[in-house]
Amino acid sequence: MDYQKIASQVKADSFKTASLSRQVRDKALQAMIDSLSAHKEEIFAANAQDLERAAADALSAPIQNRLKFDEHKLDDCISGIQDLRAMEDPLFQQLLKRQLDDGLTLVKTTCPIGVIGVIFESRPDALVQISSLCVKSGNCAILKGGSEAAATNRVLFDVIHQAGVQAGMPDGFATLIEDRAGIDELLKCHESVDLIIPRGSNQFVQYIMANSKIPVMGHADGVCHVYVDAAADVKKAVPIVIDSKTQYVAACNAAETLLVNRCVAADFLPKLADAAGTFIEFRGDEAACGMMVCEPADESDFKTEYLDYILSIKIVDGLDEAIDHINRYGSHHTDCIITEDQDAAAAFMSNVDSAGVYQNCSTRFADGFRYGFGAEVGISTGKLHARGPVGLDGLVTYKYKLYGNGQIVADYANGNRQFHFQDLK
Repeated sequence: MDYQKIASQVKADSFKTASLSRQVRDKALQAMIDSLSAHKEEIFAANAQDLERAAADALSAPIQNRLKFDEHKLDDCISGIQDLRAMEDPLFQQLLKRQLDDGLTLVKTTCPIGVIGVIFESRPDALVQISSLCVKSGNCAILKGGSEAAATNRVLFDVIHQAGVQAGMPDGFATLIEDRAGIDELLKCHESVDLIIPRGSNQFVQYIMANSKIPVMGHADGVCHVYVDAAADVKKAVPIVIDSKTQYVAACNAAETLLVNRCVAADFLPKLADAAGTFIEFRGDEAACGMMVCEPADESDFKTEYLDYILSIKIVDGLDEAIDHINRYGSHHTDCIITEDQDAAAAFMSNVDSAGVYQNCSTRFADGFRYGFGAEVGISTGKLHARGPVGLDGLVTYKYKLYGNGQIVADYANGNRQFHFQDLK
């Protein structure tokens, strides 16, 4: 398969997609909703095949949970698309209008990025989220899902692609790559692909960054922390920690490390252990193991994204030690402080170098849908262009439009004319 040719064709269609009106793009989103509902039994049947194969291959329970696409996942996907339709158009928005001189006006407006390649893990619902976000933001998407979800991804793609094209989208608005060799070929398409968003393991993301000239946006690991401060409300802290760890254990925003201030550890940890029962395996430092039943932890535990019912625990002497630990071992994803001390919360939020910093709530809130973005293509731990859950605003860029009437730079360089900067409404 000639991936360079495919990417080039998608690039050509991206210019058509970028000029489509909001009415056409929203019509396509509604068609996708209708088609997903109409074909749901076909989708569920394909997913059953993937789940059966995953069980036969003895994939871990968290991975199989991610792989499942049932009525609940479908409802979430449809709700996300409905939210996108209701949102303001992210395109053609005027960010700045400035008069440089009489008859010379500069306008800054939003526009699509172009062609976005998204390589995602076992979650087939990601295909729906990514496709719908790209439609709303006027981008074309090249999609590569995990082989474990191949049957579900194929049906979902066919349903979405047919609906979009019938509603007026160009054929290249979404393209599915199904063979693993396609990943390496896609990474070579720097002349046609504007951005790569990888969603997978740290090793996989690092591989993509090292093997492509295409800009990469995303995150490698989700080593998230909860810090129980000296001024924590213990009754409040227990359910927050439990939810952060177990509400969806295979998610990148699930907590992996618990830091506990020494002042409250003897009170808090036994209560946490009672609430968790045998549901969570605790791995603690020496001090933690002296206060609850847990396995000894070593330094590698504090660097590990378990994606399982395992939580590492470290006792710290104060806020500064907690912040230092998070900045050293964390992945700059999402970290939470549980405290009633607003000064401690402010210091934590200012000094923890993460895309999301929380007070007194579960790390599981780090999600585009829960932020009201409608959906997300992923979470970025980088600091350029987009950070945190990447929704519509992270999928658009901008251009400068300069409207003149015969002006030339030479007149300004030799002093015959001067700039008269004035911001306009």
